[in-house]
Amino acid sequence: MSMAAPAVRHPHGISFEDFLATVDEGTHAEWVDGEVVRMSPASEGHAEISAFLLAALRGFVNRKKLGGRVLHAPFQMKMARSGREPDVLYVARESLHRFRTNYLDGPADLAIEVISPDSRTRDRREKFFEYQQAGVREYWLIDPMQKTAEVYRLAGGGEYEIVPAGEPARLRSEVVAGFWIDPEWLWADSPDEWVAYREWGLI
Repeated sequence: MSMAAPAVRHPHGISFEDFLATVDEGTHAEWVDGEVVRMSPASEGHAEISAFLLAALRGFVNRKKLGGRVLHAPFQMKMARSGREPDVLYVARESLHRFRTNYLDGPADLAIEVISPDSRTRDRREKFFEYQQAGVREYWLIDPMQKTAEVYRLAGGGEYEIVPAGEPARLRSEVVAGFWIDPEWLWADSPDEWVAYREWGLI
């Protein structure tokens, strides 16, 4: 049985453990510096892209028998000063011991955020630096409004470096070996993971 992490108390707010105990499952919120930060509901487009990425990544991991786990918001990823809910996260086999009942104790190996109008600063600045500092090995930023998709990977100095998309453009993961996404799949009216499965030779 996993032991619960010790409570971290904050003089100007609540602990992560109190946050988990007081915020119900139906409330979309994150814990930042001892404060409860409530999130706006996702748009239809945001939900479509998030669902596609979840299904595509989970299908790839399962069919390739990689042994990791793929989860989606709302599921907390606890870091030193915050508990965030990436839209999609991947935890490699060797890190599975860090799962607790209702949160991941420490960084995911891959975190994906789909940017909404109200989350642009949060995703590009606050979460960018929090994920970098915590050691999230890859950070994918998907912006449906601008139709841009970026992959950032931790370099040797512990800072994120953008990974060139190449020609034709592809989002490629190093953490999930062999996993890649054609950005055009993301901008379809209804992104279809079966298109990806066929391209990857899984079906």
